[in-house]
Amino acid sequence: MNEYEAKIEAAFLTGDWETAFREAVTWCDAIERSGERNSRPYFVCNVVHLVRGRFAAAWRLHGKALEEVEDIAQVKNWVEAIRARHPEQANAHLLMGLFLAQAGQSEESIEAYKAATKSDPQSAHPHYFLAQIHERADRREMAIKEYKEAVRLDPAFAPARTNLGVAYQEQGRLEMAIPQYREVIKLNPNEAIAHANLACALAEQGKLEPAVLAYKEAIKLNPEDAELHFALGGLYEGRGQADLAAREYREAIRVNADFASAHTALGWMSFDKGRLWEAMDLFNRAIKANPDEARAYYGIGRIYASSRKRESAAENFSKSLRLEKDPARKNQIMNELFQLGQVGD
Repeated sequence: MNEYEAKIEAAFLTGDWETAFREAVTWCDAIERSGERNSRPYFVCNVVHLVRGRFAAAWRLHGKALEEVEDIAQVKNWVEAIRARHPEQANAHLLMGLFLAQAGQSEESIEAYKAATKSDPQSAHPHYFLAQIHERADRREMAIKEYKEAVRLDPAFAPARTNLGVAYQEQGRLEMAIPQYREVIKLNPNEAIAHANLACALAEQGKLEPAVLAYKEAIKLNPEDAELHFALGGLYEGRGQADLAAREYREAIRVNADFASAHTALGWMSFDKGRLWEAMDLFNRAIKANPDEARAYYGIGRIYASSRKRESAAENFSKSLRLEKDPARKNQIMNELFQLGQVGD
């Protein structure tokens, strides 16, 4: 066992994630200088990111830690050895659970997480990660139960509160989701995603003015998030504030030139104003960015239909119908095809 392994193991067992991460980063640097192949320090960084709720950062390291067969085997042997040396330590079982879950053995990780909760009933992390396994398996109520337990054990555990809020929101229980988001904001006032989650839930409740304010706060914290600009634009458009909506849609495109839905939204605004060729250009840009953009094909179909180009209209309506997921919109497209004397697929 080298000095990095010893320090990281000791840090893991006591939950000293900062030390574990610092030692792992130093180990990674040493490996890269030497040209050695070793997936273990990258796995450590990956685990610390997961514990802290930084999933994007964790995923970026997944390829260096657990992508190749030999890497998985190396990490597995190391984690098994740690658990064998410390079978009474909750974090040894937690580490095993995180390995199994990321190595494609989600169901097998459940027993490791349960062993961790048995070793330390006051630890919130095993409940948090166990909830994620249940969520992936569509066991929603079991996931909520585990997230609630994680929050009960550690009220300041912001990632657990966030996921609990999202789980409630997916069930339509907005009155349960919103307090979780508000608590996350109290814990992390500068967390843009927390404000965005709150905004989305408030909008679903029909509380548009508070939702607009929450989206504005999220954008202030993260102005380069195209999704936030697009969502705020949708709220403005729903309130009949077309100029403000267009401004946000254009901001979304400024941030991400290939944001197809924003091109489509602007296309429909131009269409409604009778600026058909401008709308056609925007719809075509949307399709270039995303060939599966159903609403853009529908818009092009409407333009052709207004010009009495029945064959081109029907072709685009049919493409839109195949791609559209919303039942109400599918019926709308079917009606358009029927008026053209066509029958949808």
